Amino acid sequence: MPPPATTIPAARRCATTLSAGLVLGLGCWLGTPAAAQAVSSPTVRAEPARPAKQVKPASKPPAGKVSSPKISNRVQHDSALDMVTYGGRSDAMALADELADRHALDPAWARAQLAKARYLPVVARLIMPPPAGTAKNWTAYRARFIEPERVRAGAAFWAANQRWLDAAEARYGVPASLVVGIIGVETFYGRVTGNFRVLDALATLSLDFPKGRKDRSDFFRDELGHFLRLAQTEQVAPTAIKGSFAGAIGLGQFMPGSINRFAVDFDGDGHIDMANNPADVIGSVAHYLVEHGWQPGMPTHYAVRPPVDTADRAALLAPDILPSFSATQMAERGAVLDAAGAAHAGPLALVELQNGDAAPSHVAGTQNFYAVTRYNWSSYYALAVIELGRAVASAR
Repeated sequence: MPPPATTIPAARRCATTLSAGLVLGLGCWLGTPAAAQAVSSPTVRAEPARPAKQVKPASKPPAGKVSSPKISNRVQHDSALDMVTYGGRSDAMALADELADRHALDPAWARAQLAKARYLPVVARLIMPPPAGTAKNWTAYRARFIEPERVRAGAAFWAANQRWLDAAEARYGVPASLVVGIIGVETFYGRVTGNFRVLDALATLSLDFPKGRKDRSDFFRDELGHFLRLAQTEQVAPTAIKGSFAGAIGLGQFMPGSINRFAVDFDGDGHIDMANNPADVIGSVAHYLVEHGWQPGMPTHYAVRPPVDTADRAALLAPDILPSFSATQMAERGAVLDAAGAAHAGPLALVELQNGDAAPSHVAGTQNFYAVTRYNWSSYYALAVIELGRAVASAR
């Protein structure tokens, strides 16, 4: 878990602009789980698939309180400071009016909800980037996700949701293994989805974004508006919805804007539930990928040996993960593709993954590899979900 199309982040780095996500690629520090995925910035769009039901604005404010999903709490909150609410701040009430106008919400209801939001110092800390100089290591990153317990959990998830995985693959052309891989990397199949009130997290990042990194408060204000619209549409109390410290929700860690744009009511029960309904999560992940350029039947990547010549290698790496070269052009630059890659008809990208002090790894990424990175702007993330899905498929 997305903003309008933007340029590709340089040098194959993890994204620092939110994913469902899917992406502030907050989970792409090499060694930590994906945390907030749901902002994509596609530069390529496929023909839209037809979802079962898109989220639409509701005309009435939510009535009553809905129990929040049971989600493991892995973060120690600042309990004393958590009680500082935004109800007494004029800028918060002005923001509520602005979001109500933008998202067709009742202004009084929007003010009442934002008045309940609490400032969370822990969110302001967690949104900061990792320390400078942290070496990337694909081997270590891969080992964190492709490991026996997660593979077993993936096999169990696949068995329990075979019907929906098959249906999503048939409708959208996205392999079940890829959907399983994404959910596994994002939340360990629902074990780690976040225990922050999304209202608090988004209010904190909208009104008190910390200094020391690029200001993303405008993005989070837009997500806060989408969140209020989502809560009103689904008739859920905003204070009841839990998620990550950046506001990502559910098994697939969609940001609220991604839920409103791309989530689908895949089982046709009249509601979109990304926290508790695997059918909706599976259908929504597949639909998201198709909306961001997934081409049914195309491989995600091929084996490749990079050019020996440093100038040729630099030229192929310059476009980052955006497919920009034909197989012939890559060969002319000295890259050696496997047989399938040499026969590929579309553009390819030379993708480099660092391994600390060891030699880097490389793959030739296709349009579909690029589509997976629209869920989280990281080549490490994309290859991890692909390989986890394959490992789960092999273990079944």
